[in-house]
Amino acid sequence: MSIRIVLVGTTHPGNIGAAARAMKNMGVTDLALVSPRHFPHEDATARASGAADVLERATVFASLAEAIEDCVYVVGASARARAINWPCMEPRACAAKLRAEAQRGPVAAVFGPEKSGLSNADLDLCDALLTIPTDPGFSSLNLAMAVQVVTYELRAAGEPAGNTEYEPEVPLATSGDVERFYAHLERVLTDIGFLDPDNPRHLMRRLRRLFLKARPDQNEINILRGILTAVEREHGADG
Repeated sequence: MSIRIVLVGTTHPGNIGAAARAMKNMGVTDLALVSPRHFPHEDATARASGAADVLERATVFASLAEAIEDCVYVVGASARARAINWPCMEPRACAAKLRAEAQRGPVAAVFGPEKSGLSNADLDLCDALLTIPTDPGFSSLNLAMAVQVVTYELRAAGEPAGNTEYEPEVPLATSGDVERFYAHLERVLTDIGFLDPDNPRHLMRRLRRLFLKARPDQNEINILRGILTAVEREHGADG
């Protein structure tokens, strides 16, 4: 299954090794690291305990956007409430969804830094929020534990039994396709005066949620960008 585990800003190399071990136990081997504080590192290798091959194949990226650019579906793990609601799932439902979406292309589960978790900017790049229920009196969950829970559910979910959802005629837009569209959209909205860059509020985040519901394919993204280009051309002519 083409399911990627992405660790963002991991501060302790031992947690990277422990996460790799958790992954290999459940047959998941695609590990991506975004700006780890220390990697490669002997502590990571020691904690991997038999999963050194996962570490050796791990890819390091400078940004989350780069790590998931080819993905068609991305979930971000978080225990914190957010100002704008994201679609939210618990591990079992999330694993089933990831398994199903993996039939269409690469998918990813993203985990943030140990102390702060994923930022809102990170979650802007995700299609849904993953939450792992814990006892309210002690909600602290180690990074490797969180990865273990999710990869266990991925293994337990098995292969999806037939997809009853609408199947696009062309491939779904990747995360990279969609991010380039959002950058284009923000530029046009700023140029025509609809978006005030000095007081953007949550406009772009809300628009992301809107297009997230649509799940555009590559043709649809091209159409949307063509519309934006036409607006730019007309606005430039008016100016």
